[in-house]
Amino acid sequence: MKKYLEKGHSKLLHAWAFYDWANSVYSLVISSAIFPIYYGALTIVKDENGKVLNDKVDFLGHSINNDALISYTTALAFLFVVIMSPILSGIADNLGNKKRFMQFFCYLGALSCIGLFWFDLEHLVLGLTFYFFGLIGFWGSLVFYNSYLPDIAFKDQQDKLSAKGFSLGYIGSVILLLLCLGMILNYEYFGFESESFPTRLSFVLTGIWWIGFSQYSFYYLPKIKNDELKPLRKVLMGGYKELRTVYSKILESKKFKYFLAAFFLYSIAVQTIMLIATYFGVKEIQWAEGDATTGLITSILLIQLVAIAGATIAARLSRYFRNEKVLIWINFVWVGICIYAYFISTPIEFYIAAFFVGLVMGAIQSLSRSTFSKYIPEHEKDTTSFFSFYDVTEKIGIVIGMSIYAIIADLTGNVRYAILVLLLCFLMGILNLFRILNTK
Repeated sequence: MKKYLEKGHSKLLHAWAFYDWANSVYSLVISSAIFPIYYGALTIVKDENGKVLNDKVDFLGHSINNDALISYTTALAFLFVVIMSPILSGIADNLGNKKRFMQFFCYLGALSCIGLFWFDLEHLVLGLTFYFFGLIGFWGSLVFYNSYLPDIAFKDQQDKLSAKGFSLGYIGSVILLLLCLGMILNYEYFGFESESFPTRLSFVLTGIWWIGFSQYSFYYLPKIKNDELKPLRKVLMGGYKELRTVYSKILESKKFKYFLAAFFLYSIAVQTIMLIATYFGVKEIQWAEGDATTGLITSILLIQLVAIAGATIAARLSRYFRNEKVLIWINFVWVGICIYAYFISTPIEFYIAAFFVGLVMGAIQSLSRSTFSKYIPEHEKDTTSFFSFYDVTEKIGIVIGMSIYAIIADLTGNVRYAILVLLLCFLMGILNLFRILNTK
């Protein structure tokens, strides 16, 4: 019988963090970089000056704004995760096999990435289906991945480990992105007739990378035992009951309650910005002819590289200042980014915005995850339910944020108005973080 490493063991901590190396290629290649550019090239018609002439897509007999279509699909996928994750978390806790569920969603997401190879306008429904299940696979696996953090690491290790995970993810995803970018920009050298084939091949490489490197994490992550098995009937709906129980425990602590409210509000903005940044860049920035792909991917690489420093700086600042104070400073930077982004239109302005997004993107994600973990009471064994609540909170925020973006894009055709709503979310998040500091 396999013997697992003890809690806090350096090899176990590294194996957990290494899953970020494996799965973050999805975030970069599919969510942020190559797929959004590919989708924009398929669905947007521009003149020689870069002005949008047509951004409508024929979908199931209806004409719909391309941003709205991808945003509604994204919101629907997250809504599915919100509904299913409590049930799955309850089953995983009961059977003590959260690793199996994490593997299932990992493979679902990776195989869906490979399926995006066939994404085109002639097979739009099929392509969006693969996109839909790719999202579910990625975010579904994170429910169980995040819940491992308090199981494998002690509280004084969690800030540093969370930042390490994000840093590994940024490094690994940048490596694959550079390989894919090399194929796309030098397609003739590799014997391809156009950029289309190496672009779609990038989706295949993403899936293979994700499955392959995740095996290291799966080898070392332990099976969390549960000696009190419950009947299946109770387990199926038990996840929702556990969420209510978790919520009641959160309400017992004013600080925990305010942090959850802050996290929910600024997550609406952060996750929406991360998901739509490239789509925004494709449509709103006036790129010179032929420069859009290189410029956008350069921006995303800048974000990823700066994010490594941002996550590390946030972890170090948390040693000297309260996590909540650091999060307040980070949120104020996000406010400035929103104000600035509303007015930008040139590539250089987009690069500047990308630099500051990278600086605070990794910082707010890693520090939020570890801060939430610290609020979980020491005696709690059911950490999956707490992190299921964390993930559900984040996903509901994404559903709201993407729906806002889709509605504004569909009704006005001007996605900049959505930035104003996201700005308000950051401000309300800051208010709740200040309430924590003023609570004894």
